[in-house]
Amino acid sequence: MTAINQSNSNLINRELSWIEFNKRVLAQAIDLDTALLEQVKFSSIFSNNLDEFFMVRVASLKAQVEAGIYKTSDDGKTPEKQLEDIRTILLPLLDKQQAHYDRIKKDLKENDIFILDYKELSGKQKVWIKNYFKTAIFPVLTPLAVDRSHPFPFISNLSLNVAALIHDPDTKQEQFVRVKVPQKTLARFIKIPKEVSKLKKTSEFIFIPIEQVLASNLELLFPGMEVESCYFFRVTRDADLELRDIEADDLMIAIEEGLRKRRTGGEVVRLEVSKGMPANILGYLMEGMKVEQEDLYEIEGLVGLDELIELTKINIPELKDDHYVGETHLSLQKSQKGLIQEGSIKKEEFNSIFSILRREDILLHHPYNLFSTSVEEFINQASDDPRVMGIKMTLYRISKDSSIIEALIRAVENGKQVMALVELQARFDEDNNIQWARHLEQSGVHVVYGVIGLKTHTKIALVVRKEKSRLRTYFHIGTGNYNNKTSKLYTDLGLLSTQPEIGQDLVELFNYLTGFSKQQSYRKLLVAPISLRNEMENLICREIDNSEKGKGGHIRAKMNSLVDKRIIELLYKASNKGVKVDLIIRGACCLYPQRKGLSENIRVISVIGRFLEHSRIFWFQNNNNPEVFIGSADWMRRNLDRRVEALTPILSKKLIKELDFLLDLYLQDNSGAWEMQSDGSYKKAKCSNLKVSAQRKFMKNNSDLDNRF
Repeated sequence: MTAINQSNSNLINRELSWIEFNKRVLAQAIDLDTALLEQVKFSSIFSNNLDEFFMVRVASLKAQVEAGIYKTSDDGKTPEKQLEDIRTILLPLLDKQQAHYDRIKKDLKENDIFILDYKELSGKQKVWIKNYFKTAIFPVLTPLAVDRSHPFPFISNLSLNVAALIHDPDTKQEQFVRVKVPQKTLARFIKIPKEVSKLKKTSEFIFIPIEQVLASNLELLFPGMEVESCYFFRVTRDADLELRDIEADDLMIAIEEGLRKRRTGGEVVRLEVSKGMPANILGYLMEGMKVEQEDLYEIEGLVGLDELIELTKINIPELKDDHYVGETHLSLQKSQKGLIQEGSIKKEEFNSIFSILRREDILLHHPYNLFSTSVEEFINQASDDPRVMGIKMTLYRISKDSSIIEALIRAVENGKQVMALVELQARFDEDNNIQWARHLEQSGVHVVYGVIGLKTHTKIALVVRKEKSRLRTYFHIGTGNYNNKTSKLYTDLGLLSTQPEIGQDLVELFNYLTGFSKQQSYRKLLVAPISLRNEMENLICREIDNSEKGKGGHIRAKMNSLVDKRIIELLYKASNKGVKVDLIIRGACCLYPQRKGLSENIRVISVIGRFLEHSRIFWFQNNNNPEVFIGSADWMRRNLDRRVEALTPILSKKLIKELDFLLDLYLQDNSGAWEMQSDGSYKKAKCSNLKVSAQRKFMKNNSDLDNRF
């Protein structure tokens, strides 16, 4: 891959580094070793990622330019320069994605899946399309003209549209018209029934993009008029919510108002149009939406490839990754209440999760360890256990059919004290979280929204249980959300434990989150924005000191992003003092590795695979007495300074060895790993005779990992 556009700085631009990550996603789509419908999925993810990038990151840069803010980024680039570089890098990437889409169509055709243009349809199929248009599409369309009496219509965010020129044969006048494609109610790819197609096999599928159905029948919308030409376009708008100093009681109202603004739209930050759109139609669009040339992207092919994800619903297993379902953690296999009802185990063989946690800490590794039989089972048993007095947990991104929500409501019905911190500002999940917050409140759960000015990102659950004459705390601290959907798609870690000092820390942290304390120190937890940054910096400095004293130094860290300038400068210092630094960073990394005199002892890899790498681990050698932490914080300023985060130490020697093995395996990966080069670019790791894939290894042998140590 090409090198990142460099400046004189020792830091890589955050936005350009993120694009490097999305390049790796596209590379996964293009890789011929990726199953065909998985290629479709990764191409869709590439587009969806890019949409969010424009809605948030590009929108922020454009807002800085418009406000006359000329503060440079950490790598010395002005907002204008960053926007220029973003466009320069993206244009060839978009061409590459479209070329891949053309290849996908051919490969799908060889597997009896046809994505056809209207002109390729048979006469019988065209008749069906016309009838389909009349009955399923025509009634919901609203064509909007643009002239002196009709101002340019509002174009909603991420909507697909048809721009057409209509000719009046009587007056000879030309009229510009916009028609919105009804994406919310209809599929992007319309499936043509087998009855109207001469299919050779029962497994064949024929699709046509919905916009072509609409475009081929536009004349039905304008009787007596002539359709001269039509083209497709799509708009991306600023979708970031601006929430300043507001009171907690007004937070939900403020976010709801912000969501309405998002739906009705901020400024246009990108206009995508079909390549070859005539200058007069393009002029209508650009003038009507105040779009500048640098925000225009001409697409050679299908506009809006994020919706390719629809095609992955096609049920052809041989075109997908093998079906995979994780296993119940070995230590929890006799703690499943459902097994008693099924008759799989006898009642006397059952051990509650609480009895198991009194004997040992448990490290969960999702999706290889099932979320349903670990975290969900923990909350379910807590909700039904008569000895449990209270449950407290944070909810950041919640699935639509959350069994954890049901368990919390059941706990209230069972007379327990239940508190849920629902983060209303979880980007693009705000609306869903508002609905869950209201539902929980109506059910009797005490709902709070966190600390004013700080997003609560930590993933923690605390259960208080009465045992004999005392209260004991049980807890879960994780790297990922309490979300049963993403738990099958993301790799995450979680600690189930009853370590008393960490439990007491969590009691005090929840008091801080509900506004009843100003806790400034914790026994074991590293908490942002209170102690996390300082403790992380101190841990790095300790490795430097140990190295200088001849005791050796080694840091291994796995995270989503490494952006924080202070942490990077400390890592550079550590490298120069002889500390070995191994970093596994999926996304943006603003550090240059392997640079002479700067970072010769730093190695950076990124693993892209079937599952999205989401776990965070921070490992410090500590003079051969390793200290290891897990949690939901990346080494980014927002995680260290502007969010509530909690990293937990791993106190069990057995679990530390498990994490050692896990980190070693990732660092040996030569299948899904990309090695970061000294110029900031990435190269796919070289595969020796022995192919190593960390994800495949965990899929195959994770139960062995549970018992390995």
